[in-house]
Amino acid sequence: MTASDSPAANKLPELKLDARQAQGFISFFKALPADPRAVRFFDRRDYYTVHGENATFIARTYYHTTTALRQLGSGSEGISSVSVNKNMFEAIARDLLLERTDHTLELYEGSGSNWNLTKTGTPGNVGSFEDILFANNDMQDSPVTVALFPVFRENQCTVGLGFVDMTKRKLGTVEFLDDSQFTNTESVLIALGCKECLLPVECGRSTELKPLYNSLSRCNVLLTERKKSEFKSRDLVQDLGRIIRGSVEPVRDLLSGFDYALGALGALISYVELLADDSNYGNFTIEKYNLDNYMRLDYAAVRALNVLESKTDLNKNFSLFGLMNRTCTAGMGKRLLNRWLKQPLLDVHEIIHRLDLVQAFVEDAELRQGLRQHLKRISDIERLTHALKKKTANLPPVIKLYQSSIRLPYIRDVLEHYEGQFSSLIRKRYSEPLNFWMDEERLNKFIALVEVSVDLDQLENGEYMISPGYDPNLAALKNELTAIEQQITDLHKQAANDLDLSLDKALKLEKGTQFGHAFRITKKEEQKVRKKLTNHYIVLETRKDGIKFTNSKLKKLGDQYQKLLSDYTSCQKGIVARVVDTSATFSEVFEAVAAILAEIDVLLSFADLATSCPIPYVRPDITPSDQGDIILEGSRHPCVEAQDGVNFIPNDCKLVRGKSWFQIITGPNMGGKSTFIRQVGVNVLMAQVGCFVPCERATISIRDCIFARVGAGDCQLRGVSTFMQEMLETASILKGASEKSLIIIDELGRGTSTYDGFGLAWAICEHLVEVTRAPTLFATHFHELTSLAHANAHDCPNLSSVGVANYHVGAHIDPSSRKLTMMYKVEPGACDQSFGIHVAELANFPEDVVNLARRKAEELEDFSQPSNISDGSEKEVGCKRKRVCNPDDMSSGAARAHRFLEEFSALPLDKMDLKQAMEHVCKLRNELEKDAANSPWLRQFF
Repeated sequence: MTASDSPAANKLPELKLDARQAQGFISFFKALPADPRAVRFFDRRDYYTVHGENATFIARTYYHTTTALRQLGSGSEGISSVSVNKNMFEAIARDLLLERTDHTLELYEGSGSNWNLTKTGTPGNVGSFEDILFANNDMQDSPVTVALFPVFRENQCTVGLGFVDMTKRKLGTVEFLDDSQFTNTESVLIALGCKECLLPVECGRSTELKPLYNSLSRCNVLLTERKKSEFKSRDLVQDLGRIIRGSVEPVRDLLSGFDYALGALGALISYVELLADDSNYGNFTIEKYNLDNYMRLDYAAVRALNVLESKTDLNKNFSLFGLMNRTCTAGMGKRLLNRWLKQPLLDVHEIIHRLDLVQAFVEDAELRQGLRQHLKRISDIERLTHALKKKTANLPPVIKLYQSSIRLPYIRDVLEHYEGQFSSLIRKRYSEPLNFWMDEERLNKFIALVEVSVDLDQLENGEYMISPGYDPNLAALKNELTAIEQQITDLHKQAANDLDLSLDKALKLEKGTQFGHAFRITKKEEQKVRKKLTNHYIVLETRKDGIKFTNSKLKKLGDQYQKLLSDYTSCQKGIVARVVDTSATFSEVFEAVAAILAEIDVLLSFADLATSCPIPYVRPDITPSDQGDIILEGSRHPCVEAQDGVNFIPNDCKLVRGKSWFQIITGPNMGGKSTFIRQVGVNVLMAQVGCFVPCERATISIRDCIFARVGAGDCQLRGVSTFMQEMLETASILKGASEKSLIIIDELGRGTSTYDGFGLAWAICEHLVEVTRAPTLFATHFHELTSLAHANAHDCPNLSSVGVANYHVGAHIDPSSRKLTMMYKVEPGACDQSFGIHVAELANFPEDVVNLARRKAEELEDFSQPSNISDGSEKEVGCKRKRVCNPDDMSSGAARAHRFLEEFSALPLDKMDLKQAMEHVCKLRNELEKDAANSPWLRQFF
């Protein structure tokens, strides 16, 4: 190994192999199959090593220096190596499997040239590394692996999808039609929390599937390609019959409704090797996933609304999850909240039930605080149940499940003491199910098992032991051990008397040392008893801190004790296995109880959020998607108002069918347009999750999806520019949105030329108004778009059922100082001017640059126009005239001109003779000229 001068590198564990060992390992390493995704660690007992390209990756990514690298072997045969201590290995494993989604993890054990792969982990299947990943932190999200089988037929794409959640031991399947942008697929990947996706390797050759690959990349999903032959459904019912809990008939009925999803499910079962582990048998459940149960959210919407946490968040309140996560249980509540935020409800009654429960917790502080106090003492029942089914399971999961189980009567009692208006709902939803699962044949039977089999008195000492009285053989061994211990204690007293030393203070008895049982005294005391020690005892060890010694009786008793202890441990181990296996049979009970407690935990979290904010949240009124409007009075952005030092200014949003269903919002940068449109999306999402909202009053017509095109960032690593990303997200909106959706668009079209951008923005607005007809908030700097509202009002009666309205964010310019003040209020009407130069002044641009910008802007506001000079005098060609029309004149005039062009293009000129054509054109021109009398902007054309 080569040396390095780097201080960081010198602290690393050093890999010491002689030439022969090094050569053997290098030969083994180079024979491993190539896998660019796999990061391979080799367990050297006290530390780990990584080699080859993996070593360079670890050094650069985690040590941030290549000086950590060493050379193993010499010359061209050598390979790069880096050593990793235990703590660093755990940190890297957490990052690779929980944060990144571009690598898999492999762990090898062995020596020399003989190594075996003992653990494999992927972002979708972390089971092998759970002990490392979640030793000191909660599991915030249970990772899911998905398999997709897309089939193109007659210009349609049918997607068969299967998924597996290894933590919850749950399988699911669904089949659906998708568009060319795979908007449905992306929303399912988001809703399920997918971390890894299997695709047939042949899909990579299809240009039609490129948007799907882009979607996987956007959603940070690890792509795993498998042979198409693995996507088979043969023997699927038989295979599922082994691992699914209960009868096989419901499984057969469920699968009969699918064609392509079965292949996806078959590939999944093979990939995660469900049949290879007999602990899976009879422990999985299967469900049909229904897209129509949840609001669809794509990656762009999740990012725009800051739904989930990001590593770049400065504090937890930056994300909706961080703000709303006030859960008490260890992990269960967090995971359910994470899932709920990705799966907002569409069922009005279920949303109202959640809101009723939150209201009960909000109004009754005693109920809320009592439940939270007990939930804090509940362990992660889901993960403990999962741990019970592993071959390595031992007593700790059983004990923790017991400790959580004995808290349940307290939780039930708090629930049953509630007598408010929602008492019948709480009884039906929680109290009665808890009573059912806690009866003598279920949870109480488990409690009784633990109390009779486990030595609960030893828990205070941190020891997990079987109660000696549980088994006759164990009891007999325990009695013998106790008798030996008594003899050893008597011998200790006898030696103290013999040596005239005080018991324990001077003469100590040690057990479990390399010498078994032994006496120990200090060197100072050894001088007093040296003669007796030499004659009657056997000195075992002499050190600075004292002398260890024994005698024949102690040695004999110590040996007997060790043998009995070994027998006792062996006997206990068999009983532990039986107790764990029996406890595992209560899995269904634990899972049901965990679901109830997690739901209570999340709804309490909502109530705590609603009551603890400086301005309390309110309960929203919910209406079906084809009824009602979206009215948010005094609405606020929950994450922005939660930041330190923010004095948030509330705003009203009234998306009313036929009046303001489509809103065009103009105004200066930094004026609050983006915050306003995002807060509307966040409020709608929170309401459909079942949470109170930060408003004074709220009425929400349920939305089937939220589409957001807000501040697209560059994706250069994927070869996608800002503008292209913007267009891809907009394409998803145009293809995927319906009149039941909510659309939020911010600054569309800025990434190209002004004319192209405006043309695209106008065309998109018109399509959304005429075709999609969804409630839309469209924030823009293209003031000309505001003429859409006038077109709607005067000239296009077919659009009146939607309703286009102009709004702007207020700003004030002091006439004398020209200072710009943002008002952060959203008001009716179009913005009457641009503020870009004023914002530049706020950013302390040099004065000469600001003045030049102002002059250039004034020049561009002028435009070339031949004068209508009646006296026939000459005029300068290309002279400029100051524009005299105000924005409203321009908007209404442009809309009337737009109608003229539409009517002209609709004339069937090919079926008319010249005379008829001239008559119709003259009629259209005369009507336009008549209307121009009231429009300064139109008069310029006559």
